Amino acid sequence: MLVLGASGFIGRWVARRLSAAGAAVTCAVRNVVAMRAVAAAYEIHGRVVTVDLTHDVSVAALFEVHRPVVTFNLTGYGIDRSERDAGMAHRVNAELVGRLATLSTQADAPGWTGARLVHTGSALEYGLIGGSLPEDSDPAPTTLYGQTKLAGTRLLRDHPARRSVTARLFTVYGPGEHAGRLLPSLLAARGSGGSMALSVGTQRRDFTYVDDVAEGLLRLGTCASVLGGLVNLATGTTHSVRQFAETAAAVLGIPVGRLDFGALPQRDDEMPHGAVSLDRLRQSIAWVPRTTIADGVRRTATFLDRPAASSAPAVL
Repeated sequence: MLVLGASGFIGRWVARRLSAAGAAVTCAVRNVVAMRAVAAAYEIHGRVVTVDLTHDVSVAALFEVHRPVVTFNLTGYGIDRSERDAGMAHRVNAELVGRLATLSTQADAPGWTGARLVHTGSALEYGLIGGSLPEDSDPAPTTLYGQTKLAGTRLLRDHPARRSVTARLFTVYGPGEHAGRLLPSLLAARGSGGSMALSVGTQRRDFTYVDDVAEGLLRLGTCASVLGGLVNLATGTTHSVRQFAETAAAVLGIPVGRLDFGALPQRDDEMPHGAVSLDRLRQSIAWVPRTTIADGVRRTATFLDRPAASSAPAVL
């Protein structure tokens, strides 16, 4: 199994689950030193290699040497608001994906009937169309990230090999999130006594715990086929950002009076939608994420508060 972006937020959880399942895992990252620290903290066993995913020769060599049965692509450019290079976004989110579709099927995989490439898409591919967002809807993304991720999804859809699946992810939370996001900010606020500035919080989101996302990606990887090669991976239930913050605060012991809703402006790229359609997910793998927000926040705090690993797992 090859995990691209294994040191990232979701990638580390995919690598962790693959390790727990006994898979032979290769983690392809930009920074080996950083990945070794992640491997120790997240109990990831396997090989760590460096690769420049913007360099075609490096990517081809990676597949030639490691010859994976399944590749999990957790890379992306543009979700960080500081990443605004349109050329780089197209190269990583679209061109690379088409290249992976070809390379992932070149190695022999006798007896394997599942996907050869599991790619993560984004809810931002839908844009401002609203509603329950069925996968066969006509998307209209308004952001650079959404537009280039949609281009990658379409490249996979039209690829002749047809051995890939794209999982569109929504609002994923849990251990490993970037500092400054909602849950990490709440976790950091546990030890302080001041107010916490938040937006009004009326925007509704499908909050999905990261380990559920990782499990869903592994399940999709073993599936022989997914209708259209595209599936929403979410809980199917929306909550307002305010509901998430208040639930998390209760779990973490933060007085709700410290949450200053409306102190921050709402982002201008907020995407409204109803409960996400999960028909394809249920039809494909007969499973949906089940972790509630309260349980997900509790599991996050427990994971982050545990003692550090006494020794690093075997990484090469």
